[in-house]
Amino acid sequence: MPLARRPASRIRVIAHVDLDCFYVQVEQRRQPQLRGKPTAVIQYNSWKGGACIAVGYEARKCGVKRSMRGDAAKAVCPDLNLVQVPVLHEKADLSIYRDAGSEVVAVLSRVGKCERASIDEVYLDVTEAAERLSSKDLSTLVSEEASTSHIVGLPQVRWLESSAKLGTKEWFCRPDASREDHLLACGAIIIADIRLAVLAETEFTCSAGVAHNKMLAKLSSGMHKPAQQTLVPSSAVESLLATLPISKIGKLGGKLGQELEGELGVKTVGDLLQFSELKLQDMYGPNTGTWLWNTARGINGDEVQDRTLPKSHSSGKTFPGPRALKTLETVVYWLKELAETLQLRLDEDLSQNNRTAHLLTIHASCHIVSRATEAPKFSSKSRPLRYGVDKIVEDSRYLFERSLHEFCSHQSAGKEQSEITSSWAVTGLSLTASNIMAKPMVKT
Repeated sequence: MPLARRPASRIRVIAHVDLDCFYVQVEQRRQPQLRGKPTAVIQYNSWKGGACIAVGYEARKCGVKRSMRGDAAKAVCPDLNLVQVPVLHEKADLSIYRDAGSEVVAVLSRVGKCERASIDEVYLDVTEAAERLSSKDLSTLVSEEASTSHIVGLPQVRWLESSAKLGTKEWFCRPDASREDHLLACGAIIIADIRLAVLAETEFTCSAGVAHNKMLAKLSSGMHKPAQQTLVPSSAVESLLATLPISKIGKLGGKLGQELEGELGVKTVGDLLQFSELKLQDMYGPNTGTWLWNTARGINGDEVQDRTLPKSHSSGKTFPGPRALKTLETVVYWLKELAETLQLRLDEDLSQNNRTAHLLTIHASCHIVSRATEAPKFSSKSRPLRYGVDKIVEDSRYLFERSLHEFCSHQSAGKEQSEITSSWAVTGLSLTASNIMAKPMVKT
């Protein structure tokens, strides 16, 4: 369940930076002849041309979508270039994309506290840099890139002139701006400049949302893409959220969102405004109720964590349809493949960052074959991590067998174990190494 956090006592300037079609951009940098041409990145599985996991903007204009298989995408866009994700240990190897993302993080971290949220997403807290800039004359600092920013609610500003570009610069520099808006403008100038630095140093374009908290920054970063940025002044928050589907808010796209719609008829974030905080607390608990009440008003106290390195390392693979794993031998085979990939990443983290992981967790998606009723969830299991492929395989097999026994134990008591475990099928398997800490320095 979401956790309600106290809003910051000071005005914050937060950006969410989202790299545009990042996998495609990485491949176009590796193969410059693909620039400007319809391109999509596909998984290594060749069935029906592979699954599109990233689609460039040129390909989107031709009707190619991420949900398509490669063959179907080529049918709607004959000139489409399909690039396969690299393969290691019979599974997708995302190392080149992770490494490219690290290049971007290195640039972004120059301007403020930096939290790497995923391979292609970063949160930045540029409050301190914005405060330093706030004492200067912004009219001399608004770059051409900053002046093209989109400002939510700007068309309703009475003094807006006929030129949208001129109106944007006026908004940045108006003398009667509130402290909040002035700092937001300073932050937007900083983000526009650092986005240009990312382009110059890595060749990657990125879009950004700039607001006073993480939630609003995340919401706005995707409003205008590619290579653009969007600002959310406090005065525009209510109108922005009024008609926004609740599924657009993180943590409201699943079970909680379904409950809100089924029990309260809530379809948009604005619909939540009709309920008191006490009502929401009574229905969903004190923490979640307060979080919902705050969310409806654009209030979010989540802080940007100063983290440029991942919190965990994972290696996983899916086995859809006829490729499902139905014997312990095949599961162990893939545990070894996953363990080898995981150990490579652990070794890399240790050598580059002097960090070690301390917890191993196995996750699996499993179902009972030909079962009409819903089966219990296949539980994840954890234990202290021991380095070394053989040890990871041994420990993950032990954890898998424990979960499998629990998963299958609902079947008729009195059946032999071989009968109990004969009808399961694994469609997803992953290993995660977490609880990562810096390795203590050895005194000499």
